[in-house]
Amino acid sequence: MKKFALIGAAGFIAPRHLNAIKDTGNQLVAAFDKYDSVGIIDSYFPETDFFTEFERFDRHVDKLRRSGNPVDYVSICSPNYLHDAHIRFGLRSSVDVICEKPLVLNPWNIDALHEMERETGKSVYNIFQLRLHPSIIDLQKRIASGPADKVYDVDLAYITSRGKWYNISWKGDSAKSGGIATNIGVHFFDMLTWIFGEVKQNIVHIREDNRAAGYLELARARVRWFLSTDYESLPDTVKLTGKRTYRCLQLEGEEIEFSDGFTDLHTKSYEQILEGNGFGLLEACRSIETVHTIRNASLTAIQGDYHPLVQRQQIVV
Repeated sequence: MKKFALIGAAGFIAPRHLNAIKDTGNQLVAAFDKYDSVGIIDSYFPETDFFTEFERFDRHVDKLRRSGNPVDYVSICSPNYLHDAHIRFGLRSSVDVICEKPLVLNPWNIDALHEMERETGKSVYNIFQLRLHPSIIDLQKRIASGPADKVYDVDLAYITSRGKWYNISWKGDSAKSGGIATNIGVHFFDMLTWIFGEVKQNIVHIREDNRAAGYLELARARVRWFLSTDYESLPDTVKLTGKRTYRCLQLEGEEIEFSDGFTDLHTKSYEQILEGNGFGLLEACRSIETVHTIRNASLTAIQGDYHPLVQRQQIVV
């Protein structure tokens, strides 16, 4: 049985990590969050030592190490801009690290963390849940076994409606979240580059607080993408069903269905990591470079290849 510590216990994604730790037969021994709304822990590990001050959490993890009962893994579910610092804490504490997406906000952070991995002998693992989704695995195998010189046309749309709270929270602050393409899109960009290869061209058409869109030319795909947290972005057909989320991945006009099957992907991720097959630090490079470019690139006029959900009245030629 492995012992885990959790940073960011009050966050939206924390229950998936709690569930994954429990489902893999392991134990959560310590948790930290500056907010104390963490009653969810009682459903999983009621005996966990909980801290609202990072200094006391740090001291507790160090005390466990010095007493010969060290933590094996620290799982990080904190706000995006804190991931780098919290990963460093884990490595300095001689603990392997499991970190939510996005791993970090800037590509150069990965280089520094890689150096720390070599110094400490510990490893950093990413949660790339889409790489473990059955439909995405089938698509990856399909492309890998197809004609090596074929370049595919791909459309990706992901709309996940958020209320007014979203822009007030750290998620609405691009300096903390990295913006919408980073916060809700990074795992899609990881999936695309995992399947279709390196980025050759990265064009950004829209970059707003709640919407982003652009065009990616990959080694084996031409990708038109659209991301939004605005309910009004949803197609009318989706609104009529009462749903607030829309995922659509089309390959050469054929829809790849992957709306379901997300509930146990964190557990699958933990199983892979515990078996020594997790996605390591350097596997994040392409996706982090992609979203960093999207965050900083000059906008391009909306013409030529742009996603169909980009409204006509927004076109500036």
